Amino acid sequence: MKGVVLAGGLGSRLRPLTAVTNKHLLPVYDKPMIYYPIQTLVNAGIKDIMIVTGGNSAGDFLKLLKNGRDFGLKHLNYTYQEGEGGIAAALSLCEDFADNEAVCIVLGDNVIEGNICRAVRAYGEQGGGAKILLKKVPDPQRFGVPELRGERVVRVEEKPDQPKSDYAVIGIYMYDSNVFEIIKTLKPSGRGELEITDVNNSYIERGAMTWDVLDGWWTDAGTFESLLRASNLVAETGANKMELKGAVSS
Repeated sequence: MKGVVLAGGLGSRLRPLTAVTNKHLLPVYDKPMIYYPIQTLVNAGIKDIMIVTGGNSAGDFLKLLKNGRDFGLKHLNYTYQEGEGGIAAALSLCEDFADNEAVCIVLGDNVIEGNICRAVRAYGEQGGGAKILLKKVPDPQRFGVPELRGERVVRVEEKPDQPKSDYAVIGIYMYDSNVFEIIKTLKPSGRGELEITDVNNSYIERGAMTWDVLDGWWTDAGTFESLLRASNLVAETGANKMELKGAVSS
């Protein structure tokens, strides 16, 4: 399995901070935001990683991360997204990198307390299809929300007014190589983007979607409130066993 960190976008909800840098280069407590999703992948044993970024600060990722030595990596891959086309559009840039292997995608503003090792192992045993990670939240209407029936997820709704569960689909996804063909069939949503929720629903319609609940806390860091919350949580409890310079899978 290969790893993808999506770190593009304009970060408009964090202006004026993002007027001078990419959102994912902002600090979360004592490390740049981008460190956390990379470490999530490395801790799960995923060492072949692509960073998707964009905007005027794209070159700063290379200056910061170089070839990933601080994470115990020998190499990092980079690609550039022009404009904002949505999560699925950003993922589509990684088709050649994936080279028919499964991919684990982590959104660049996601910070977790623990690791995704159990979910990655379960996905490997699954033998294909897709897996999403869920977390119970007090405000599910802000996120993609799964409708669950027993052990099955039957639909994901994007930011629903009346959520059918109190779970959020967090920004960690696992897909087989069919994801790139699915993306090619998508139509832009009302906001002009190719939505990852449409990708997930396509896998659900195929009967090829599973889900796990993430252990430990999770937050994004894409607003001032959530950025502060992420920093406080990391300061208080740590995150993701951040052991730079020679990190190994757990």
